[in-house]
Amino acid sequence: MYSRLIQAPKNKSFFLFGPRGTGKTTWVRSAFPKALYLDLLSAEIFNDLLANPQRLENYIPSGFNDFITIDEVQKIPELLNEIHRLIENYKFKFVLTGSSARKLRKGGHNLLGGRALTYFMHPLTAVELGTDFNLDLSLKFGQLPSVFQEENPQKYLESYIQTYLKEEISQEGLTRNLSAFARFLETASFSQGSVLNTSNIAREAAIERKVVENYFNILEDLLVGYKIPVFTKKSKRRLVAHPKFYFFDTGVYRTLRPMGPLDMPEQTEGVALETLFFQNLLAVNDSLHLGYQLYYYRTLTGIEVDFIAYGNRGIRAFEVKKTGKNSQALLKGLKYFQDQYKEAKCFFLYQGKRKMREGNIEIIPIETALKNLPQLLS
Repeated sequence: MYSRLIQAPKNKSFFLFGPRGTGKTTWVRSAFPKALYLDLLSAEIFNDLLANPQRLENYIPSGFNDFITIDEVQKIPELLNEIHRLIENYKFKFVLTGSSARKLRKGGHNLLGGRALTYFMHPLTAVELGTDFNLDLSLKFGQLPSVFQEENPQKYLESYIQTYLKEEISQEGLTRNLSAFARFLETASFSQGSVLNTSNIAREAAIERKVVENYFNILEDLLVGYKIPVFTKKSKRRLVAHPKFYFFDTGVYRTLRPMGPLDMPEQTEGVALETLFFQNLLAVNDSLHLGYQLYYYRTLTGIEVDFIAYGNRGIRAFEVKKTGKNSQALLKGLKYFQDQYKEAKCFFLYQGKRKMREGNIEIIPIETALKNLPQLLS
C-alpha cells in the first residue's frame, strides 16, 4: 500500500468521497485499524439497516470509543439522521465513505450540519507513487491503485468501466438507457480537455441535449468527470463562456476513447499528458487542503492557459505541452496571462530534461513538476 497524502482528523467525524477503486477502503482500514467497520455492500448489514436505521446503535459495542466506519454510506441516506443523533448524544466519531454524494444531495438528506468534515480520495499521485512513478505507464494506464497490481492493467480498466455502467449507473437508477449512456461516454471522451459543447455531443451520440447535460451531471456526482470553468476574475479581455471537461483519470479516459486505424497517436497523447497533470493537481490540492479553485483561461481570440489555480495562496498558471522543446509561441499564453495578472506564478511544463526560466516563467520537466507539485503550490 502506498502512503497517501491525505491526513484525516483525529477527533472529528468526516465524509470520504471518491470514485470506486481509488483506495478509500484500503486507506481507512490502514489509518483506523481499531475502527468498527460496517460495509453496506454486505447484503446482511444493508438489509438490516435499510429496514430500520436506528439499529445502527446496536452494532456499536458498549464503551466503544474509536472511529466507526460506514462504507458506501450513500446506499442508505436515512442513516445520516441516526449518525447525527449518535454524534450529538454519545460523541461517537464516524468515517463515512462513498463513491457518490448524489443521493445525499438530491434527496436533501442530513449532511450532519457541520459536525463532519468532507475529504476526497483521488487516484494515486506521482508524489505518493515515489520511485514507482513511471510517466509512460501513467500516461497509458492512469494511476488507479489497482493498475500497479494487476498483471493486465488494460483488462482491469475495461472491467472498471463496465462495473460503473452496471453497478453505479444501473443499480442506482441514474438512467434507464444504459446503451445511450455508453454511447455518451464514448462521445464525451472526444471532448477530453476541450471546451464543452453539449449540442455537438448530443448530435454525435444521437441523444437529446438535455439528456446529455444530465449525463454530465451524473459524471460529476460520481466524481468521475469534472467541468473546469474559465477564469474570469478582474478580466480585461472577453473570454469564452463554456467550461472544459476532463474524466478523472488518464487510464479511464484512454480506455473510453476509441482509436481506429486512421487515428494518429498525437490525437490522444497530448490530451493524456494534460489529463495526468490535472488529476495530480486536483488530488494534491484536495489531499493537502490547499484551498485552490481550479480554472482554465481562454480569450475569444484563442489565447489559452491550460490550468489556473486560484486561492488564498495566490495564483498559479500552468501550461502543459507534450514537447521536448520550448519556444516563444508555446509560451505566448502564459506571457499574456502574466501581463494581465502580475502576481501570478507561471509554469511551462514539458517533456524536456532541463529546468530553465524565460523571464518570470519557470520551465520545468513534467516529471519533476509532478513529483514536486506540493512545493509548486505552496
